Amino acid sequence: MTDQAVDTSGPAKAAGTEEPSGAAPPQFFGRDRELKALRSDIERAGLDTLAGRKAARARVLLIAGRPGSGRTALAGELTRLLLATGDHPDGLLRARLTEPGGAPVPTERTARELLEQLGMTGPPGADGDELSEMVREELAGRRALLLLDDAADAEQVDPLLPDNPDCLVVATSEGPLTGIPGVRPCTIGGLDAGSAVRLLSRIIGQVRITVDPRTAETLAEECAGLPAALVMVGGWLAAHPMASVADVTKRLRELPDDTEQSTGARPLARAFRLVHDSLPPTAARILRLLALAPAGLADAHTASALAGCSVSAARTTLDDFMALGLLRTDGADEPQYEVPGCLAPLLRALLEKDRPAEIQLARARMLERTVRLLQSCRAVTDPEGSAARRKLAGLPRSLRFPTPDAAAVWLRIRRPALLASARLAVEDGELDTLARRLVAALVRALAVHQGTEAAAPELYGLHGLVLAVAERRELPREQAAALLNLADLDARTGRTREALTRYRAALDAGRAAKDPYATGRAMESVGGAYAELGDFQRASDWYGRALAQRLTQGERADEARLYGRLGAVHTYAGRYGEALRNWRAAAAGYRRLGDVPAQARALSEAARVQEYAGRPREALHTCQEAVQWAMRAGDVRLHAALELRLADTLERLGDPAAARLHRGLADRLLGKEGATCEIRSAVTEN
Repeated sequence: MTDQAVDTSGPAKAAGTEEPSGAAPPQFFGRDRELKALRSDIERAGLDTLAGRKAARARVLLIAGRPGSGRTALAGELTRLLLATGDHPDGLLRARLTEPGGAPVPTERTARELLEQLGMTGPPGADGDELSEMVREELAGRRALLLLDDAADAEQVDPLLPDNPDCLVVATSEGPLTGIPGVRPCTIGGLDAGSAVRLLSRIIGQVRITVDPRTAETLAEECAGLPAALVMVGGWLAAHPMASVADVTKRLRELPDDTEQSTGARPLARAFRLVHDSLPPTAARILRLLALAPAGLADAHTASALAGCSVSAARTTLDDFMALGLLRTDGADEPQYEVPGCLAPLLRALLEKDRPAEIQLARARMLERTVRLLQSCRAVTDPEGSAARRKLAGLPRSLRFPTPDAAAVWLRIRRPALLASARLAVEDGELDTLARRLVAALVRALAVHQGTEAAAPELYGLHGLVLAVAERRELPREQAAALLNLADLDARTGRTREALTRYRAALDAGRAAKDPYATGRAMESVGGAYAELGDFQRASDWYGRALAQRLTQGERADEARLYGRLGAVHTYAGRYGEALRNWRAAAAGYRRLGDVPAQARALSEAARVQEYAGRPREALHTCQEAVQWAMRAGDVRLHAALELRLADTLERLGDPAAARLHRGLADRLLGKEGATCEIRSAVTEN
């Protein structure tokens, strides 16, 4: 588990505390010997250097220790000191490699997180190998630090190692990372007695230490010098000003050991049990329920929903937990609280003793609250007076965002927790209706605040979650929709064959659901995928099937579009007769719809086909007709492009004077230097 318990914003800062950005400089207790050893290890010549070769990869420093020992804090202090030297001007990247529940974080998700810190976005649907390669490529020319926290094994770390000796990787783990050459772990235990007592004095004040210094040392020994345990015990003493150091030492000794815990883990477990058992029943219940917080992250709304209490009461309780060393926070005005990784398994073990029905009810309340917040987050972007804004006005004030900007900030800060919430809800399998609503609300909120292009990687994962629920619940309509969305994202990122497979699966699901829209959309998309692959025969076949279905439905706009798609693939295949018939049909369809610009473009394409077929006079006539419709539509750019095409056709027909007139008109229409280049581009597009 990630050792975060030494980081606290409570009464004092523990060994290796990292302050939020903009806070006072961190105070770090002890670990001088370890820091010296780690810095010496950086300067130590590696095997490549001794052999006269330049190192091929970044050096890896490993800090190994039990949960609660301060390994994350030590890594943070080391990277802070290294950044201060200026040897790594490209800054620090950091990622956590283990979930609060103990599962390893997939390489794909870690690599995306690192790419985001590098100011890049990985393509949606890309796998871990592709994304980790992007990370390595981006770090190839940088001098950066990489902190990989709480690695489960070498397989998590190795794909992320930069192929660049100017970078340095600091990893933390509970044990060795066997398999990565040249890594010597710096293994840490508890703090030395002096540092441990200093830490206690920072929390409870020097007076209570001075009156009984030997007992303070004994207390530090009872906590095995573990910073996480010392912070919790110190927080308990700070909350009980009439209690002495001897009192808490006695209480700790009287607590029975959990025989299921290893000997080294028992001091932390006893300190946690001391604090938990001293809490009022309501607060203790809230603390246990925080084990359900997605990604170990909670805010006042999360705690309020889990416990069924008011938001203000939840916020007060969370602040109390922070003072006790049970949580840490980012220090924002509306803070996000983090469950320390070393405490997460202890919370889960206690929660397992609660009634399953109550746990499930708490989880449902949390998901329902998240859905309402996401709906509010999206609705605040709608115009004043809209139905969504009227509905928003009826929500409690605590669920409303004052401005779209405030909603966007909330979404950005809570995004990791929201995505984790969606994943956990789908994995749970017991609350699929809520899970589907949550995913749908999150998709809409991300799309409206980030845009579908920027949010594409997250949307890809969310559509995958929808597909998982739809398959589990045998919901073919939702399955078809999810497959279409995933395939569209695959197609957009160049994975055309993967997109084709999904489009065909969507077609099967659409047919099973008897959904004409999904069926027609899937057939058209299959045709588009074949066209992208250059298989114009299959493309025209599938477009034809889609057109036949649309004709039976009487969907005129879709009919006109599909005639145009058929015209395009027949043109590419050199079947000019078929192409011309379809473009003429498309133009007629747009005329019936009253879509004048689309009609002009269809006629423009028909003229192009006539040129390809060696019928310049017919092309001239069709192009002139297209010009008239373009003028009627007021589409200046298309009008200019068609004038240039007329000029080219007139030159081929041996009338250069008329051609010059049309070129001059085209230049004047666009009215700027370099117009001809832009018009030629427009001709190609049209």
